Amino acid sequence: MYTIRPVRPDDAAALCAIYAPYVTDTTVTFEYDPPSAEEFAARIDGITAQYPYFVCCLEDKPIGYAYAHAFRERAAYDWDVEMSIYVDRTHQHEGIGRLLYAALEEALCRMGVVNCYACITSPNPQSVAFHTALGYTQLAVFPHSGYKHGHWIDVIWMAKQINPCAVPPAPLKTPSV
Repeated sequence: MYTIRPVRPDDAAALCAIYAPYVTDTTVTFEYDPPSAEEFAARIDGITAQYPYFVCCLEDKPIGYAYAHAFRERAAYDWDVEMSIYVDRTHQHEGIGRLLYAALEEALCRMGVVNCYACITSPNPQSVAFHTALGYTQLAVFPHSGYKHGHWIDVIWMAKQINPCAVPPAPLKTPSV
C-alpha cells in the first residue's frame, strides 16, 4: 500500500505542498511563510548531503516525509541529529509516521548516530504521544520559546538513544538507504 523511499529532487513541489499548511495554519513549525518549491529543493539538497531523508508514497504520490539534520553545529554534536516529520493532513493516523521513522532510524543507526532529538511545539499531544510510543523520552520544556499566530509557544524536547556511547566514538558513516 505505502512505499517508503529516499527523497528525489523532483519531490520538492509535492513535499512543499504537504508542509505549507503546517506553516500557514498551525504552530507545528515556527516558520511564518511557506518556502517556494525551489527553496524546498535547496533544503533537500543540503540535508541529503549529510543525512537520510525519506518519502512515503501512496500510488507514487508523496504523502509524507521525514529526515534528520544536524542537531548543533559544533563537532562534539556530530553523533546527534534532530528529527523532522510531516504527513499530509488527510493521511494522518494511518501509520505513515511509524514507517517513516523506522526507515530513518535504521539508516541513522547504520551511520553511527547515537542520539535522535525531536523538538515539538506545545501543545501538540499527538506528536508527544507518537514520539513516546516510539521510545522517545521528554527531556525539557522551554517556555515561551516562539511567537506565532498571536501567542507565545512552548517547546518540548524529546530524545531517543539509538546506538551506544562508544569512547571514543567512531566517525559517522555516509548515509546509505
